[in-house]
Amino acid sequence: MDLDFSPADLAFQGEVRAFIAQAFDDDMRAHMGQSKNGHIDKAGQIRWLKQLNERGWAAPDWPVEYGGTGWSPAQKYVFDMEMSLAGAPSTSNMGFRMCAPVIMAFGTPEQKAQHLPKIATSDVWWCQGYSEPGAGSDLASLALKAERDGDAYVLNGSKTWTTYGQWADWMFCLVRTSTEQVRQMGISFLLLDMKTPGISISPIVTLDGPPEGDQEINQVFFDNVRVPVANRIGEEGQGWTYAKYLLQFERGNAYAPGLTNQLAKVKKIAGLERSDAGQRMLDDPDFRRKLSEVSIKVEALNATELRVFAGRAAGEAMGATSSMLKLEGSQAQQAITELALEACGIFGQPFVRDTWAEIEGRTNTPRAGPDYAATTAPMYFNYRKTSIYAGSNEIQHNIMAKMVLGL
Repeated sequence: MDLDFSPADLAFQGEVRAFIAQAFDDDMRAHMGQSKNGHIDKAGQIRWLKQLNERGWAAPDWPVEYGGTGWSPAQKYVFDMEMSLAGAPSTSNMGFRMCAPVIMAFGTPEQKAQHLPKIATSDVWWCQGYSEPGAGSDLASLALKAERDGDAYVLNGSKTWTTYGQWADWMFCLVRTSTEQVRQMGISFLLLDMKTPGISISPIVTLDGPPEGDQEINQVFFDNVRVPVANRIGEEGQGWTYAKYLLQFERGNAYAPGLTNQLAKVKKIAGLERSDAGQRMLDDPDFRRKLSEVSIKVEALNATELRVFAGRAAGEAMGATSSMLKLEGSQAQQAITELALEACGIFGQPFVRDTWAEIEGRTNTPRAGPDYAATTAPMYFNYRKTSIYAGSNEIQHNIMAKMVLGL
């Protein structure tokens, strides 16, 4: 299998680099340098996505008829690689990456016309309503009740871990429309306007920073919320099928380019900070061993991803490979944040809120430690979630055991 990039791919790489040099401005770089999760504030994210849309690059995974780029898998990989290596903001959100593919595959013509153009232009921000207080990786146990009342469903219950729900204009949501012996049955897939009466949002404060910093997740409550039946995707009771379709887009991402960028930052820090013995962390034998082990895993993951994308170019399905990439990628992310925190030592303690305040001019207090240390603790805490979201590591092991080993 040919894993080399063609001359056309290399020329495209130059185009992407030129775009990043022009569009990824100093203000955006300053804020991304203090990001704990690859995102900046909503206004900054939308400004970035609109620049991509003007270039025609906002939706590289979409079919051309819906505004996609028509890129080959190699071009998509080059694009993701260059964005990650540059440390640019996330090029996708839940509207682009997860909701839109479901609407394209199972939505009505009216739903496609209503939602897809606004997702493409980033005029509407979406959040995901999957997990509940009693239904995380065991998503089939979800209990948010949606009772039919004429031409509407009436929703009562809550969703949790709702990423950037405070930003969202709309939510794509799994609800229980009936109780069946098989739990996966009786689940329906709804699109709902977050301004609908009866919806309230409560922030969940996490270890990586307080709400006034970069508040990320929420619990969303539904109190007799009326959602038109016309907002249902596909058939009633078939939401589990649509949810599984969506998850392959959430799990089948390229991790290696971003991991390579993160490793480079760790090596830079380790070349500046000192160990307890007084030598550079990069020269400490134990630290070098751990860094080398993670570097080897990232190289192996990069080679695997290249094989996968070459296979996709030949029409091969990802299957259980998406679970393997998600599993290995999330474990590597966590390992790298651990190394960064170890390399920074005591300077890894301050939370990100201190650095945001300095960027936005709300304080004249000097930062504790070097700039590169500001996000190490928040990133370490934030990345504990990677082995849980999109299906926990245990779930990924089960999927691979079933699909590959037939267990």
